[in-house]
Amino acid sequence: MRGAAVLFLTLYLLLAIVGEANSALSGAHVWLFAGGLFVAYPALAAPVRGGLAVSVLGGLLCDAVSPVPFGTHAALFATAHVVVYNTRERLQRDETAVRVAVALVLNLVLYLAIGFVRIRAMPSGAIVWPRLLSDLLLSQGAVLLCAPWFFALQERSLELARAIRARPA
Repeated sequence: MRGAAVLFLTLYLLLAIVGEANSALSGAHVWLFAGGLFVAYPALAAPVRGGLAVSVLGGLLCDAVSPVPFGTHAALFATAHVVVYNTRERLQRDETAVRVAVALVLNLVLYLAIGFVRIRAMPSGAIVWPRLLSDLLLSQGAVLLCAPWFFALQERSLELARAIRARPA
């Protein structure tokens, strides 16, 4: 259970960093989405109960600051977690490149799903798609750059909390 709490705290830190980045980029009308990072490590490395709880709580954190019906992120993150968890045995999940690739795919799928949810509420949805696609490209670039650091942060935090064994030096 300690591992789930530590992973949740890292997701809270991620939410704060993404929020600050979005605030800094608001003048340029850019919105970054890092939903793939909220799900990838818990789904690939954590036990099912703790990992799913962390993904759902991370989704609820995102719901609290997003203009979507409450529970949207949590439901999507839970679904993504279950799908990745059920396929993780086929992946080399200890490799950073595989984790980054999973985070990028998850980010793409979650962004498009949330985009469809948000676009239904807009009267002229077709006009918004170019901006959504440009935000998606920038979000994918940000996830690609930040994912290795964030996965290392999560793993090191778990080691410091003695939730997992430290790797030999």
